[in-house]
Amino acid sequence: MSNKAKCIALSVLFSTLAIASGNSLAQADYPNKPIRLIVPFPAGGGTDIYARLIANKLTERLKWVVVVDNKPGAGGNIGVDAAAKSPPDGYTIVIGQTSNLAINPTLYPKLPYNPQKDLAPIVLVADSALALVVPAQSPYKAVKEVISAAKQKPGDISLGFPGNGTVAHLTSVMFQSASGTKFQHVPYKGAAQALTDLMGSSIESYMSSATTVIGHVKGGKLRALAVTGKKRLESMPDVPTIEESGYPGFDSVTWFGLLAPAGTPAAIVERINTEVNKILALPDVKEKIASEGGGPIGGTSQEFSRFLAAELTKWGKLVKESGAKIE
Repeated sequence: MSNKAKCIALSVLFSTLAIASGNSLAQADYPNKPIRLIVPFPAGGGTDIYARLIANKLTERLKWVVVVDNKPGAGGNIGVDAAAKSPPDGYTIVIGQTSNLAINPTLYPKLPYNPQKDLAPIVLVADSALALVVPAQSPYKAVKEVISAAKQKPGDISLGFPGNGTVAHLTSVMFQSASGTKFQHVPYKGAAQALTDLMGSSIESYMSSATTVIGHVKGGKLRALAVTGKKRLESMPDVPTIEESGYPGFDSVTWFGLLAPAGTPAAIVERINTEVNKILALPDVKEKIASEGGGPIGGTSQEFSRFLAAELTKWGKLVKESGAKIE
């Protein structure tokens, strides 16, 4: 081997060792200041509930200071974009979900971030079916009843959901198509105002993640007519699926996952992944997620990356078929 070749080989070796050493140091020292966990939706919704569950457990178990930062707007785009443009040092992470990671890239022609290029998947947290709910005082006690009313008065029965382009929006479109009905679609900026309007009967029905509405269902303020997954929820065993209600093959769920800005050291991504997987395995966390209508997922960051790629294809196709677009 020539001297020049030896020098190049040594240079590559030293660079590799330096990166490995840097990653080790980053992991050993991490975290030495508060971590900001961006929630791209208002407080009170399903995304916020899972974010606070994880943040509280990281603080409780490891004494990490994790500050939840709600940055809602534009279907979750504002919060995700803020995370994507943050320094890749592990001190800003975001909890994204189906709409802002898998749907919005097709729905918005000028999305300010690319989920696959600008973000580093850390770990999938949970998934959740959606629920079709009505006010407790509503005359509708089953899916067939609200569908019958919608067929009698096309475009009159209101169906709210937490934002254009969300999973709930596209699921509402799927539900309308499957049932051969036409609802008056009412998009909201998050769940808080929608739930207030629903419980006050300003809207007649609402589609959202089960996590968002389950507390109000159990509290007697809302009535769940159906859930959108393939099976009933442990937390609402008496509520049928839409498939059971007469629409074979109907299946729609949303999911939630933690991500960091692209370029975040692999050791830090792995550290958060390891700790969150431990948290998701805790009996009380499993019970809490189930009580909120969801199921824990976990897994490696690589598995999350592959899952995201598949979801982008799946939901992108549905967006195109629906004709939905937001400028």
